[in-house]
Amino acid sequence: MLPQTSLHFREYEMALAHTPVLVEELLDLLKPTAGETAFDATFGAGGHAAAVAERLGSDGTLIACDRDPSVAEYFRDVARTAGCHSELYHGNFADVLADRPDASLDMVYMDLGVSSMQLDRRERGFSYAYDAPLDMRMDPGLPLTAAELINTLSADELTDVFRRYGEERYAKNIARGIVAERRRSQFETTGQLVETIKRTIPTPARFAAGNPARRVFQAVRIVVNDELQSLARGLEEAYRTLRPGGRMAVVSFHSLEDRMVKQFLSGHAAGCICPPGLPVCVCGHEPTMQVLTRRPVTPRASEIELNPRSKPAKLRAAVKL
Repeated sequence: MLPQTSLHFREYEMALAHTPVLVEELLDLLKPTAGETAFDATFGAGGHAAAVAERLGSDGTLIACDRDPSVAEYFRDVARTAGCHSELYHGNFADVLADRPDASLDMVYMDLGVSSMQLDRRERGFSYAYDAPLDMRMDPGLPLTAAELINTLSADELTDVFRRYGEERYAKNIARGIVAERRRSQFETTGQLVETIKRTIPTPARFAAGNPARRVFQAVRIVVNDELQSLARGLEEAYRTLRPGGRMAVVSFHSLEDRMVKQFLSGHAAGCICPPGLPVCVCGHEPTMQVLTRRPVTPRASEIELNPRSKPAKLRAAVKL
């Protein structure tokens, strides 16, 4: 039964769909001000966008982007109350940014986590907590589903996926178990995959902290949605489209993403890159960004208590020089 509320059911569902992570910290780093143009690369349910839009004023612009077409209803809700001009683009943020001119944005921010509205809608197949079609596409128009990936890759290819993108300790065991299982029956649901994973790992690992399928699901989702390649291109395009003084902020949720963001920002912030020992600099390399987060910003205990899914979040930011 729903709690007592004056909201209609759909409004209530939308209110619960996504609690923005590190929103106050993001605002402190981006410092959105009246008249600026902000690009929200991963709009989701609009939690961060609503907070940013509130500070842009009537002369400001919020440009929202998301791969999931279902966010349109959430965007309408944010745009209705935002005091700034608002636009929504459906697509990969790297592609949408690539179509923009140089130095056209004051800020770009990305929340790389899977939104709660995707995790909690069983038919999307993102969650190992529900038995649902094995899909995992952020954009339903993408050609490859999780089921097709699981049913077609060889054991060696699956092992590489689970190790590379999930950092899964038992990748080889799980891959062999999947190949053996699909000889009997093709994988169609998340439940089939979860049960196969549980059967193929050592007994102690089944009862360790967290769901034993978590890393495999992460790896499959990353490949299905080409997430790391999109992030690499998106970071470059975000840098290109920022004006001098423009700010970039990224919230990541696993080590692979965080490492990419850290290396990208530190690479642009580096000065001399000559080999050690040279008496004078000969490279002439100058920093093009200033990192604003010496260490990643993480959620406070109070936020984690209210929103446990925020726990692994890491926020990094920089300003373009």
